[in-house]
Amino acid sequence: MTTSEEELQQLRLPDLLETGRQLLEEVEASTQPTGSKPMQDKVRRALELLEKASDMLSELDPFSQNEDWEEIASPDLKYLMLPALKGALTLNLVGNKDRFDYLLEAREHFKNFLTQSHNYHVADFELPWEQSSSPECNPTTSEFLEPTLFAMASQRQAKIDRYKQNKAVEQKLSTLKSAVESGQADEECVREYNLLQLRRWINISLDEMDRIDQEIEILRERDYYSGETSASRVPFQKRPSRRPFILTRSAAQAQIFGAGYPSMATMTVNDWYEQHQKCTDLPSGQEVEKEASPPESHRASQKEEKEQEQKEEEEDEDARHRMQQWDDWKDAHPRGYGNRQNMG
Repeated sequence: MTTSEEELQQLRLPDLLETGRQLLEEVEASTQPTGSKPMQDKVRRALELLEKASDMLSELDPFSQNEDWEEIASPDLKYLMLPALKGALTLNLVGNKDRFDYLLEAREHFKNFLTQSHNYHVADFELPWEQSSSPECNPTTSEFLEPTLFAMASQRQAKIDRYKQNKAVEQKLSTLKSAVESGQADEECVREYNLLQLRRWINISLDEMDRIDQEIEILRERDYYSGETSASRVPFQKRPSRRPFILTRSAAQAQIFGAGYPSMATMTVNDWYEQHQKCTDLPSGQEVEKEASPPESHRASQKEEKEQEQKEEEEDEDARHRMQQWDDWKDAHPRGYGNRQNMG
């Protein structure tokens, strides 16, 4: 479901922003899959509305780079969050583009929002890309490990602080929301509500920038190892294909398959051996077989040794049998058996 050009022209700037924000909240609160057609229609319609709002805002040009947030009119403060809303919607896009392209586009929206908020001093925070490029975060000395661990601990603590700040901000927003949306709030209440919205989106954008950078790194490593390419990335240099080759064992196999080497002559193992036999003192096949087989005298001696061992084993068996018979006879006939001369 897309918005026609006539409908976009009829909507005012506040309506464009509010409708786009409401559609984003519906997408984030929905239990349907983000990639389903109804959700994608909402995401694309919200992006169309916010793009139209950005065009109208650039024509009106209500902001000045030399101003601070305190100098901006209360109703105009909410328009500073336009890039953040577009970044959140872009992260929910699923379509013809690659995920990598959507991440880069969303990152650019969040970066514009954070830069603008930092220039207007909406909140006290550091821009992540400036912080990562500082010398403290990129140590080149031998104390590399300690600053890195310190930076990781600082990032973790910053995330915890942002989470606590978001909880406090959302609690204040819930108390002011009904009064602002009903139109009963005064200018000071509207100003505080819009300022809290901006600070909430600053914390969200910082977290989303961190997640986007991690996902981009994962996608780059995946594409590096899989060899995938994209128009927005450096093309992966494909290795030149190599022609397969076959080592042959016989002349028939060489005639059928070839040796696989286009610049070398085909030669079997037997051909190579015969050629070297003519040039050197390599033995022939018959000589090798003759040397490998044992001589006749050696076989005869082995046969005699085997017969001698068999004979010794038989003699040992007969001796053991006689000894066993003698032991059995002594057990049945005690000492002195059969001597009757001295008995009365």
